[in-house]
Amino acid sequence: MKFSLALAFAAALAAPAQVPRQNPPASGTEAVYRSAADSCARKLEHIRENGARTRPDPAPTILSEREVNAYFAAGRVQLPKGVRRVQFTGHPGVIDTVASIDFDQITANQPSISPIWRALFSGVHDVHVVAHAQGSGGRARIHTDSVDIDGVPVPRIALRYFIDKYVRPKYPNLGLDSTFTMPDRVDMATVGDHQVTLTQK
Repeated sequence: MKFSLALAFAAALAAPAQVPRQNPPASGTEAVYRSAADSCARKLEHIRENGARTRPDPAPTILSEREVNAYFAAGRVQLPKGVRRVQFTGHPGVIDTVASIDFDQITANQPSISPIWRALFSGVHDVHVVAHAQGSGGRARIHTDSVDIDGVPVPRIALRYFIDKYVRPKYPNLGLDSTFTMPDRVDMATVGDHQVTLTQK
């Protein structure tokens, strides 16, 4: 299962922002995170509006790691069922993702999981994914380098089993290697140190 920054951006770009009820911040830290989430929302709205133009402005939009993490933490993107929280770290060409996953929610009402993998894919666990990601020509390409659950590396054969049985039926384009069209006429996506740069065309 892949919860990468690039896929998260695709979800954020494709779905309207969910703006929660604005209560006064309880602390200075909360105010900082709210400001970062609001900044991300404004940039995503700019991307949507720019993509609707006949000739989009090619000036790049830079989304910082803090903005994206704050945006997700504020609940402004609906995460897939079973994903409780997600946090991203960006390095040049690489996305490092940590998510809290309830595997029982993902597999509920689905075919029984193989006894070989039941202990691995049941209960709530921290999942760490490292993936190479880049986008050009309007297409994003993601290659999963490694996945571990609670610090234990997961064999690729186990990942393929879980993806084919429980993920692909809902998300046919997802896999250990994924390619998809970026929304809103985003032509290039470049992952850098703690940020991603999106260019529209």
